[in-house]
Amino acid sequence: MNGLEHPGVLDAFAHDTRADKLVLAMYESRPWLGEESQLLQLQEKLNAYLSFVLDGEMREAFPQFADKPVAIQLRTLHEPEEKASGLMGRIREQLALQDIQFEVIQTAVDEQPAGGGGCGSGCGCQ
Repeated sequence: MNGLEHPGVLDAFAHDTRADKLVLAMYESRPWLGEESQLLQLQEKLNAYLSFVLDGEMREAFPQFADKPVAIQLRTLHEPEEKASGLMGRIREQLALQDIQFEVIQTAVDEQPAGGGGCGSGCGCQ
């Protein structure tokens, strides 16, 4: 199971060989309706990803990638509404202070994972 509803699950982890960066992707297939519960799930999932990156867990598990830049992607089927978009902008600003890129990518249904794997963007991830 993946998606924002499962904050303890790393939806996708890949090395983008073209950009030579690590991509940690999270997926959201539900529409953005401005519900507090969905925004809270985004924050919880993001906090889990940041803990993985900043607390040394990633370095321990994947030492070969320890010095690579990191990007966290929110891959969503639906365009975020105003409240979600505002939160995502604040997240982007805060993560930039940690040298972590935050990207929101609107995807098609066939780019959402059925059971995991690469990021689905055709970016060269392994």
